[in-house]
Amino acid sequence: MRVPLRLQRGRKDAAPAVPDPINENIDAVVALHAFAERQVDTHQRTVESLTAWLGRPQFFYGILVGACLWMGVNAAAPLLHLPRWDDPPFYWMQGAIGLGALLMTSVILITQNRQGKLAERREQLELQMSVLTEQRTAKIIDLLEELRRDMPSVKNRVDLEAEALTKTVDPHEVLATFESRLEETLEAVGTSEEASRLVAEEIDAAAAETQGGIDRAKQDSSPERA
Repeated sequence: MRVPLRLQRGRKDAAPAVPDPINENIDAVVALHAFAERQVDTHQRTVESLTAWLGRPQFFYGILVGACLWMGVNAAAPLLHLPRWDDPPFYWMQGAIGLGALLMTSVILITQNRQGKLAERREQLELQMSVLTEQRTAKIIDLLEELRRDMPSVKNRVDLEAEALTKTVDPHEVLATFESRLEETLEAVGTSEEASRLVAEEIDAAAAETQGGIDRAKQDSSPERA
C-alpha cells in the first residue's frame, strides 16, 4: 500500500537530526574562547589593544621618522635662527626613548601574562582529553578482547600486546619515569663532557711534550752544526 504524502513528510520531520561532530567541536572551541574573553576587564582590553597597535610596522616607521626629525631640527636650528631645545647628544630624546621602552615592556608583559594563562588552560584541557582518550581506547581494546574470547568461531590466543594496551597509563608514573630518565641522560652527558675534557687535556699535554722535545733537539744540534 502506498503511504500518503502527508505521512511521508511527517516521518521526515519526526526523524532525529544526525549529529555533526565537526560543528560540535567548533562550537565547543568557540564557547571556550567566548568564556575566556568575557572574563577580560576593560583595563586588560585597553592594554592588549595598545600592544596590538605597538606591534604594527607603522609604529616602527613612526619611531624612525620622529627620531630623525628630532635630531634634524635640533641640528639645523642654529642655521635657521631657531631655538634649540635639545642639544646633541640629545639627552631629552634619550630620556623619552627610555621611558617609552619601559612603558612598552610593561604593556607587552601584561599581555603575555594573560596569553600565558590561556595557553596553560589549553594545555591542561588537552592533557585531560588525552588521558580520557587513552582510557576509552583501553576500554575498547578490553571489550574487543572479551568479545574475541567469547566468540566460538574465533581461535582463542594470548595477545600480550593487547593485554598491555588494556591497562590505563598512570600520568604520575609516566612523569616520574620521564624525570628519572632525564636525570640519567643529563648525568651521562655530563660524564661524557668530563671525559672529553680530560682527553683534550691529555692531547694538549702530549702535544706540548712533543714540541718541547723538538725544541730541545734543535738546541742540541745547533752547536754541532756550528
